[in-house]
This record gives sequence, structure tokens and C-alpha cells, in this order.
Amino acid sequence: MAYYRYEVIKRAANDILVEEAHGGSGRRKVYASPEHMQSTHFEMMTHGYLPAGQTFDWHDHPGEEEIMVVVKGNGEVHDEDGVYPYAPGDMFVFPANVQHKVHNPSSEEHEMLFVRVKV
Repeated sequence: MAYYRYEVIKRAANDILVEEAHGGSGRRKVYASPEHMQSTHFEMMTHGYLPAGQTFDWHDHPGEEEIMVVVKGNGEVHDEDGVYPYAPGDMFVFPANVQHKVHNPSSEEHEMLFVRVKV
């Protein structure tokens, strides 16, 4: 069902369900997807929840770039070139087709915002 129309779309926080993400290693809320937007490049905006000690394991996004903004927690982003610490407010750009993982080594749940766009 397409939501897009030529007016503001509001989705109440309570109406956005939390779903499993990355094979069960975490959870997410999908705030917006292509059905909410007119852009042909926009893919998704999500709020990710990464439990203590868990990892969004190695993955890539074929044909899509991803932006990650850390909301809560201190952890690590890995790619083939290294390991990069993260803290609240940090932002990462993952190029399309580049393998990466996000690891939470702490005892608290971490939160991130993700935006994906087609290249």
C-alpha cells in the first residue's frame, strides 16, 4: 500500500512496530521506506537497536549507500581496512557493496539511525 501523497505524512511512534533485524542479532523500526517518499533513490530510514554483546555481522548493501548516526553507546565498526570506534553523535558512510559490521562490546543496548539510498 503506497502512502505517498502530496501532503505531510506523520507516523506516530506507537504505530511503528519494532521488528527483527540482521538475522536476529538486533531490532529496528522502519521509519520510512519508498512507499512514503517520491524519490526514486531513497531506500529506507531505520532506528536500529543492537543489544549488549551483539554484532550486526558482516554484510553489504548491493547498489545502496548507507549512513549510520550513533544515538546511544560506544562500540566498533569494522571493514576490510580496519576497526573504527564509535560514540554518540558519530556518523559513518558505508559505500555501496562494501562489507562492514557493527559490534557492541558493552553491557548496554546501543541505538543508531540508518538511512539508505540507491546509487
